[in-house]
Amino acid sequence: MFIKSAPKKDKETGKVYSYYRLCMSYRLGNKVRHRGILSLGDLNELSHYQDYKDLADRIDQLISGNPSLFECANPVVERLAQGFYKQIIEKKLIDQVPVREEEKTFHTVDLASLAIENAREIGGESLCKQALEQLDLRRCLEQAGFTGEDLDLAIAHIISRALFPASEHATAQWMKDNSGICELLGLDANRISHHKLYRISRMLSDQQERIESYLSKKTSELFDLQDKIILYDLTNSYFEGRKLKSILASFAKSKEKRQDCKLITLALVVNVEGFVKYSKIYRGNIGEIATLEPTLDDLSSRGSFTPQKPMVVMDAGIASEENLLMLRNKGYDYLCVARGKFEDYVAVKQDNQIVTITDKRRSPIELTMIEQQGIDDTLLFVRSEKKAKKEVSMHEKFTTHFEEGLQQVLFGIQSKGGTKKLAKVWERIGRLKERYPSAHRFYDLQVASENGIATKLEWKKIIPVSRKEEGVYFLRTSVKQVDEKGFWDIYNTIREIESVFRTLKSDLKMRPVFHKTDENSVAHLNLAVLAYQMVHTIRYQLKAKGINYDWPHIVRIMNTQKAATVTMKDKNDQKIFIRKCTTPEPKVTEIYNALGYKHYPFVKKSVLPEKVDRKTEPPGTG
Repeated sequence: MFIKSAPKKDKETGKVYSYYRLCMSYRLGNKVRHRGILSLGDLNELSHYQDYKDLADRIDQLISGNPSLFECANPVVERLAQGFYKQIIEKKLIDQVPVREEEKTFHTVDLASLAIENAREIGGESLCKQALEQLDLRRCLEQAGFTGEDLDLAIAHIISRALFPASEHATAQWMKDNSGICELLGLDANRISHHKLYRISRMLSDQQERIESYLSKKTSELFDLQDKIILYDLTNSYFEGRKLKSILASFAKSKEKRQDCKLITLALVVNVEGFVKYSKIYRGNIGEIATLEPTLDDLSSRGSFTPQKPMVVMDAGIASEENLLMLRNKGYDYLCVARGKFEDYVAVKQDNQIVTITDKRRSPIELTMIEQQGIDDTLLFVRSEKKAKKEVSMHEKFTTHFEEGLQQVLFGIQSKGGTKKLAKVWERIGRLKERYPSAHRFYDLQVASENGIATKLEWKKIIPVSRKEEGVYFLRTSVKQVDEKGFWDIYNTIREIESVFRTLKSDLKMRPVFHKTDENSVAHLNLAVLAYQMVHTIRYQLKAKGINYDWPHIVRIMNTQKAATVTMKDKNDQKIFIRKCTTPEPKVTEIYNALGYKHYPFVKKSVLPEKVDRKTEPPGTG
């Protein structure tokens, strides 16, 4: 059951107020219908959206007679629920009300007539809906101007993006044919269309700043987060299509190696717990360095920071000297990967003591505090054995390709009709060096010639098996009082933003972008970020309970819980409908318990006997 509001206008005063009705929804074939049960008046005693929901749930509990349910914690809601329940009973406003154990009514049914109809996925939908209720997103959307069907459709679209990330057209079909999300939110599935989803996506995108600011503060309050460290980075997503009229779509270096496609860039600020504090969409060829200052200014104007400004952790691509100076001038501490490599550095500790730690895969990492003339920041020398092996492997790969190219040049010198002119041979070698800049420096090349014609090409590989500079990089921070281990631990928080990007791109299908207009492309990215906040709210709490499933695994588990209608005929040839959810599997129960969520999206609403030759109506499920 649910409470539906309708605007009413006082004819004398002209004042518009809300009038409320208790309703139930039911499925008639493939269509969802609403049935009004009782007029509730203006409900002036209730002040919050959750109170209306609690009132509908409490009335539903009283009607269903579930003995496991007890009085509502809010005495006003409990008093109203008892009063409205009494009116429903006295006026006989529902077809059948469950009664006490000693007064239960039993039906003799024909088991051969039993059928199960309208099965829909409900577990993932219920999980996401309760997460959004925990975030109280509905109140935020109401304040942003969402009302009626648009409000429920916005919530449904966010949930759909997390559970079934696809195009608006495919999402509309999924909501109609596979999911119980419309039933859960009281929407008519037959009225869902991809046009409506496009419109809702744009509406959410228009209110992105308001919603994002609200969720930033809400998650910090909900989980008592201090946001003393923030992480900043950018990623890009490629377009499918030429995007000739797009302003945002531009050719640039693709992180997915899709140099053939135009790109759009997403900048994110997240805290160390992985919640998004800020997002901004730029054109695909935006310079990373230029985005940091406006981002921090936007965050400050939103009041996103505590009185003490957080430390900014970023990668080398953003950590230019100009940006580091800007951060110092604005009063921010920072930690980043240093650009380039230092050479004339000295160890801070006179005994040159190296601190050795291990990463998650138990690969050794050497840490040493150093000083470099002309740099006032605290510096950390880092050498990773795993990174060194990776660099050696990359060198081997590139040198192999370089040698293959040299073999082709030699073949041209030795074969009839091949390239033999000395100038052309060196030109081919030059192109090889340009293609493999990190490999050619390890080769000594000799070209023998007579009268300007190359006769022989010889090369000698001079790369050593292991070099001290492999696997080495440097970190720098404006913080003075920090040890090697603390320095390293702070830097490793940047892995969290990398995890955010992986979830957005892989789990929530942020890439590629198929939309034709910039408006819809921006809405697509913003919807993914919004869905991520809900997903991370769930995963953050599960991790705290020791459940470290990735999101696709959680969705697969939750989809084992279904909602279905059981139909049967009794001895009088009347048809009975029962709409219920399946009992959660053990892993589903584990997830619900870890989060403190309800196990059943809805309980059995009613049993409606109807004659076979009459219009049959399944029970309400609102």
